[in-house]
Amino acid sequence: KPLTPGVPSVRGSLVWNPASTPRIPFHSFAPLRPIMFLMKTEQLFDAAFAQHQAGNLHEAQALYQAVLEAEPIHADALHLLGVLAFQVKALVLAEQLIQCAIDVKPSAGYFGNLGLVLASTGKMGPAIAAYRRAVALRPEFAEAHNNLANALRQTGRLSEAIQAYRRAIAARPDFYEAHNNLGLSLSADGQWDDAIAAYRQAIVLQPNSAETRNNLGIALSRKGEWQKAIDCWREALSLRDDYAAVHNNLGNAFKHLGQNDHAVAALRMALQLNPALPEAHNNLGVIFLSRGHVDDAIAAYHAALAASPEFADAHFNLAIALHQSGELPQAIASCKRAIVFRPDWAEAHNNLGIWLGESAKLEEALAAFDAAIGVRPRYTDAHSNRGNVLRQMGMLDAAIDSYQRAISQCPVHAQAWNNLGTVYKQLGRMDDAITAFGEALAIQPGLAEAHNNLGNVLKDQGQLDAALACYERALALNSRDAAVDSNRVYSLHFHPAWTGEMILAEHQRWNFRHAEHLRGNIKPHENDRSPDRRLRIGYVAPDFRDHCQSFFTLPLLSNHDRGNFEIFCYADVAAPDAITERIRGHADGWRNIVGQSDARVAEMIRRDEIDILLDLTVHMSHNRLAVFARKPAPIQVTWLGYPGTSGLEAMDYRLSDPYLDPPGNDAFYTEQTIRLPDSFWCYDPLCAEPAVNALPALSNGLITFGCLNNFCKINDGMTRLWAQVMRQTPRSRLLLLAPEGTARRRLLDILGDGGIDASRVEFSGRLSRQRYLELYHRIDIGLDTFPYNGHTTSLDSAWMGVPVVTRAGETAVSRGGFSQLWNLGLPELAADSNDGFVETAVELAGDVNRLCELRATLRGRLEQSPLMDASRFARNMEAAYRAMWGRWIGAAQTPLPDSHGIELYIMEAAARPAKVRPLVRQAS
Repeated sequence: KPLTPGVPSVRGSLVWNPASTPRIPFHSFAPLRPIMFLMKTEQLFDAAFAQHQAGNLHEAQALYQAVLEAEPIHADALHLLGVLAFQVKALVLAEQLIQCAIDVKPSAGYFGNLGLVLASTGKMGPAIAAYRRAVALRPEFAEAHNNLANALRQTGRLSEAIQAYRRAIAARPDFYEAHNNLGLSLSADGQWDDAIAAYRQAIVLQPNSAETRNNLGIALSRKGEWQKAIDCWREALSLRDDYAAVHNNLGNAFKHLGQNDHAVAALRMALQLNPALPEAHNNLGVIFLSRGHVDDAIAAYHAALAASPEFADAHFNLAIALHQSGELPQAIASCKRAIVFRPDWAEAHNNLGIWLGESAKLEEALAAFDAAIGVRPRYTDAHSNRGNVLRQMGMLDAAIDSYQRAISQCPVHAQAWNNLGTVYKQLGRMDDAITAFGEALAIQPGLAEAHNNLGNVLKDQGQLDAALACYERALALNSRDAAVDSNRVYSLHFHPAWTGEMILAEHQRWNFRHAEHLRGNIKPHENDRSPDRRLRIGYVAPDFRDHCQSFFTLPLLSNHDRGNFEIFCYADVAAPDAITERIRGHADGWRNIVGQSDARVAEMIRRDEIDILLDLTVHMSHNRLAVFARKPAPIQVTWLGYPGTSGLEAMDYRLSDPYLDPPGNDAFYTEQTIRLPDSFWCYDPLCAEPAVNALPALSNGLITFGCLNNFCKINDGMTRLWAQVMRQTPRSRLLLLAPEGTARRRLLDILGDGGIDASRVEFSGRLSRQRYLELYHRIDIGLDTFPYNGHTTSLDSAWMGVPVVTRAGETAVSRGGFSQLWNLGLPELAADSNDGFVETAVELAGDVNRLCELRATLRGRLEQSPLMDASRFARNMEAAYRAMWGRWIGAAQTPLPDSHGIELYIMEAAARPAKVRPLVRQAS
């Protein structure tokens, strides 16, 4: 806790208050026997009482026993012998003796002391009953009212405790302890003003009480009156300068006021006075963590727990620090320990749920959020976070319900609106998503995450300028957010106005912002430099699962030469599935890096002594470029995510092919380009069905053009080209994959301006892979996007017998269609200009025989091409790895395969049919 509360008074109704209370056993009273014989019972009792008051417990015990020997039912002797037993910790005997006294003569004082004995043994119910009997017998018994209140407060019955303290004060207005304890109960109940009044009255009664001034300072701080609290604590220290708890509280006050140097000095003084004060260690840890000194914070929290192993706050704060340092499993364990010691801590359950979700332990995360909500049903953060887990589990309707529940409880919960927008985006409800993000930003304009998410939706609707503006706003709020900046630079590839040089400059800017500071973490590599040994190849990706990337990773990994290459996969897969297991079966080493910090993953890779490390994501979602920035492997390569640059100085190579990257393109990349001999891709659809059908045009008399690419690739310029194609092909229609709402209306408006009636356009929403592939049964010709061509989608199209007419440009992403068509032996379907694109599409649409031939042969052509020759592709990749390795170890005779690729490009480009226009660098 941030403040150390004062210790409540437990002074009771013991009349006898000896200065010393040694823990002594009962013993024989034989030495006093000669004197006892000469005394009457009352004289014996008076003598025992005198010895008891003097603190001579041995003698008092003997005399009380002598009284009882003479008069076994002497109530006062039974009672006081019980009190003496309580003083020497013989608690069972104390309870028995006082109960015997009560049986002889029920007395308010007896019941009051019985309550003290019972409370000391944890029997709070019977203790409360005893106190109630005491005050029933003597309503003005102030001490019993006070002790009753203490017991009620300890059992959480605050309102009853407050009433009992007030009765104690009514019975004895100058009862200092009751005023102080009333303040504690009122504070625990959040009644700060009344608590302050109670403490002030206690101080009037006992001005020299440092403890009460400490408690008053705490109450003032809870009201936010920090300067008054500081003044109060300074008064406490003027009375008792060695009061460690007050120094601790002063430290908290200074921290709250931003005076961290004063705070650290106060906390260090607290620890100098009491090195085992757990609160001071904990609070010092909070300051260290706020300053970014995570290791120091962790050490401080460990010191707090060494002093108090059951200190829930320190366990919780340690969990936060461990999470910040990337120690996610340890953070979860520490948070669970905090909950053990405070089971009803809603915030701890909530944080545990968040971290379990990051660890892909979704069922456990859901249980943690349910526990948080069970403790606090209107805990809106927990409802919202619960929705996030349900979304990860694919339970989207349930996720929406959780978000809406949070919003119904708190309509200005910006994060819940933001999360609701995210699930709407996932469902393809883009307009609803935009509305939700707008609500989030209306509530909290500085919510960078909502600006970023709004940018993602606008990008997916093809509104690239608006999307880029959102990313810029998010970065203005948090310039260190590398993920947002990755979204920004990735989106540039879709924008027709951005050239290769401009895109490179922005990627280099990303490197300067987010990777340059990590250069100091790069250490020399001690890998065995033997030229022909088995090399360790590492692949890093979040998409080793049912994802389009698996169409390319599985063919490679399943065909690696495991005798010469040892394969490691670093999988950031939050929800593993059957495809994950297939991929895992082709790896010699599988490392789950979910929830692991970039620094820890880099260290893991270094320990595995990886020789060549491949990034399969580039700047796409959940990338780990910060791992590569630390250069954990001597050779680092980017491949697959998309054929662009990472911008990282620490990335050595990028894999491409001669058709994606003619020689002049090398200036667009920070990495050295290695051109694989055939193709950047090797494809496996991972299914045999559905089969290719007959050409739809034969049965419906219409040419159906189609584009099933992600809608973010569709821009206004390309849509106008499609309109030209359709105008010149009167009996045609267009089938598109597009989200409902604004995106469709905008596209129809552009087509309408180009003379295409909306009745000729059909849209489809998101579909399962099977139904998506079946959609090609209705398409005769695919129309590609530009400047970002279809990549996976175009291969899917070829698999289903649908040829794609493409428009090639200067960037690699705009040449994917050309690369694939060249490998299919269909380069004539690639155009280097807008006019050429329209002419090629119209010409193909007018040749039904050609379309029928392509429909019947395209799948076989794909299967026989380098695009599906997995063994050949694996050998080409492995040859590239060997060449990289030779370069690194200094084997000058080992050339990179780049020159062969360039020669192949020049030779085959020159041999293309004359009617196909040469590809030029500048787009028309």
